Amino acid sequence: MTCPFQFQAYLNRPRSYKDLPMRLNETSTLFRNEDSGEMHGLIRVRQFTISEGHLACTPEQLEDEFKGCLDLAIFMLTAVGLNNDVSYRFSKWDANNKEKYMGSAEEWENVQSVMKNILDDIGLDYTEEDGEAAFYGPKLDIQIKNVFGKEDTLITIQIDFQLAKRFNMLYTDVNGEKKFPYVIHRTSLGCYERTLALVLEKYAGALPLWFAPEQVRVMDVSEKSEDYCREVYDKLLLAGLRPEKDLRSEKIGKKIRDAQIEKVPYMLVIGESEAQSGEVAIRRRGKGDIGKMKLDDFIALCKQQIEARELW
Repeated sequence: MTCPFQFQAYLNRPRSYKDLPMRLNETSTLFRNEDSGEMHGLIRVRQFTISEGHLACTPEQLEDEFKGCLDLAIFMLTAVGLNNDVSYRFSKWDANNKEKYMGSAEEWENVQSVMKNILDDIGLDYTEEDGEAAFYGPKLDIQIKNVFGKEDTLITIQIDFQLAKRFNMLYTDVNGEKKFPYVIHRTSLGCYERTLALVLEKYAGALPLWFAPEQVRVMDVSEKSEDYCREVYDKLLLAGLRPEKDLRSEKIGKKIRDAQIEKVPYMLVIGESEAQSGEVAIRRRGKGDIGKMKLDDFIALCKQQIEARELW
């Protein structure tokens, strides 16, 4: 967990209410000693990467900061196309198993009431689950099922009302009194490995253009168009796209089939006529031949689709 390290940034000097909210974030490699029977591809691994944030705030700032964390999570889920595949769970403490948690019953009920009011004010459709809270506070778990129907937590947003006390994270309020802030623990896209696994399952490997590791494959019909192929490849690269080139001495039909099997979003077929006209013959994954276009126009089309994060 990154909490203690990010808390040190808060503690590097005395804080006042004017310093809050303080928003800290880092992308970290973490380790968890999972049982071998729990391991499942990229869904659950022992070494994983996570973009984790901690936000220290006053009670008056808590609702807006929590909403901001949820807005960020929804933005990220929408970008990768998972926003309609998730559900929301309000994870609370178990009053019958108090030894699992820090703090008094009164503190827990108070903070859970605050969190419920936030969720209701947002208008979020959620379920409630006792016994799923973190030991230091309640949380909103964003849940998702994989292709086998097993549900996992993808993203969490947690309200922590205990660890600031343990780390002596004080601030001076507007009246000059010493107070402990609330701390929100949040991830933006969850564990990268798990999210990637779910995205690969959802699209069956046919990733959207903006997300695909290889966006365009340039292929020559014969050696006569090889030089123009290299020129097209270089221009795509300079434009910020992720192209590859296929200049093998194979028939063009095989090159196209190989690119289709590998689910490359766009294929540019270059023959002598394209080399002479400065155009490219375009094949789009799932649609086949969509005609010819000037290279600059094709680059502009790709940039437009990437900017819009089109999911196709």
